[in-house]
Amino acid sequence: MRLLLMSDTHLPRRARALPEQLLAELPGADVVIHAGDWVDTATLDLLESRSRRLIGVYGNNDGPDLRARLSEVARADLGGLRFGVVHETGPAAGREIRCAARFPDLDVLVFGHSHIPWDTTAPTGLRLLNPGSPTDRRRQPHCTYVTASVTDGSLTDVELHRLP
Repeated sequence: MRLLLMSDTHLPRRARALPEQLLAELPGADVVIHAGDWVDTATLDLLESRSRRLIGVYGNNDGPDLRARLSEVARADLGGLRFGVVHETGPAAGREIRCAARFPDLDVLVFGHSHIPWDTTAPTGLRLLNPGSPTDRRRQPHCTYVTASVTDGSLTDVELHRLP
């Protein structure tokens, strides 16, 4: 199962459209995950129409139209792994312990908000992934997104993609 992870697209405020490189990944993805801060409903409509399966949540910059269509936390079983998606997880310090306590039933938590790519594992085994942002790099050298696979109940081939 091929996954495409993104967050913090902030369209059209930070960019006019999703990058072509990211859009080119959509046909090969079995599941697209967006960890919030869409800002516009057009991006949600686009990803819903071009994704086999879309899992998304709203973020702190998402208004009532997006909040009416998305939840704060999403959960899904993907290939035998229990995934969760949330926008905010609080400060970096103590994130693994805090998220492991908040989500003891998950194997993987995808989050956003900081625009900083993140890939760590809590002592409980919870994998935390932040794909960064494909449109707003903020203090990072590159805009980013992540692809991964679920193979035989394991998360594999996790790759951070840097955009020009």
